[in-house]
Amino acid sequence: MPSAHPLDVLRFPLRAAGFVGLTFGMYGLLEVDTAISSAADREVVLHTWMRRYGRALLKLYGLDARVGGLVHGEPASGPGAGGDRPGAAYYPGRAASGVGRVFVMNHRSALDIMVTLAFFEATVVSRADLAGWPVVGMAARRVGTLFVDRSSKRSGSAVVQAMCAALKRGRGVMVYPEGTTFSGDEVRPFRAGAFTAACRVGAEIVPVGLVYGGAESSYVDESFAAHMARVSRARRIPVALEVGEPIATAGQDVDAVRDEAHRTVQALVRRARARLGSDVSDA
Repeated sequence: MPSAHPLDVLRFPLRAAGFVGLTFGMYGLLEVDTAISSAADREVVLHTWMRRYGRALLKLYGLDARVGGLVHGEPASGPGAGGDRPGAAYYPGRAASGVGRVFVMNHRSALDIMVTLAFFEATVVSRADLAGWPVVGMAARRVGTLFVDRSSKRSGSAVVQAMCAALKRGRGVMVYPEGTTFSGDEVRPFRAGAFTAACRVGAEIVPVGLVYGGAESSYVDESFAAHMARVSRARRIPVALEVGEPIATAGQDVDAVRDEAHRTVQALVRRARARLGSDVSDA
């Protein structure tokens, strides 16, 4: 068996150091930009830096993103920018009505967060313990992540209320409604919380299907550190996204909306897999 290339061994610590540097560096730049911006512009400043941070992380971790569907906005260019056509850049979090959008996506890897930051103008709903993690927790708290303890009904109810408040203010919310990460392309049953919030305020639901080129990107039955060490060793990881048409929720039944979203995300996952084809990670 050929010996590993020295860079393959070093890639994890180098990327971990790059992650820390990017996080603290961009955090500082965000604070400076916020301080010199008017109060009216601070939401735009926040999302601009979140998008820059996400795209920088895509490049750092070798994520080769291909995006299809209704992603739009400022032109994307260069490796890791994503998109198969000019203008395929990000999806705004606010609908024409002024209400925020709820983005729902299947959940496969810790890398999903980087993809979300790069392409969707949204606050993420995440597991409660992440708030206390070194570096990651700091960044998550600063950008307004909504934390939920899946085992607590009180926490779940509080997050639904927080989602409603964010949506009413025009902020997009990204939810991984399977509740945790899984491997493979089967989309597991969705939890109801995000759909309850969307129906209460009449927010559009934007379904998203995501796949990676190789099962090794999945985060299952291992610690977060072990997962990141494993995915960090890959030279390149192809990822495909398919974004579907918004689903209206005004006056709709929560369970019916949830079921429609689940069917749509599963169909989008199949389309994303077809877009990716046989492309797999470069180990």
